[in-house]
Amino acid sequence: MRKLSRNNLIFTCFLTAVSYANLSAQNAEININQDEKISKLLELKTEMSEGNKIGDRYKIQLFYGDNKEASEVFKDYESKYTYPAMIDYETPNYKVYVGNFRNRLEADRALREIKENFPGAFIPKPKRR
Repeated sequence: MRKLSRNNLIFTCFLTAVSYANLSAQNAEININQDEKISKLLELKTEMSEGNKIGDRYKIQLFYGDNKEASEVFKDYESKYTYPAMIDYETPNYKVYVGNFRNRLEADRALREIKENFPGAFIPKPKRR
């Protein structure tokens, strides 16, 4: 019995030494050299995404008319829904837009919900910029 435990101790020490050698061999450093233009492009894309300047997005148009009515529609919409809304001026009228949807399916789902209170709402074709 005594010999068996001594063999176990030797085996355990051997495994520990091998594991330590293996772990120390895997400590390596990686250096990544990145072009400066990549970080500038990422910053530009972030700015464009925040300002909704990237095209091919779907929006729902709720209203087209004068400023006073557009403000009323905007306030009425915001009291009922959580999708982001904005008033856009295109000479000579104001338009109330809702959302910034990535695809037509998302826009259609929101439109079906919004049409209950705004039956004239529709999805205009997205503009390419």
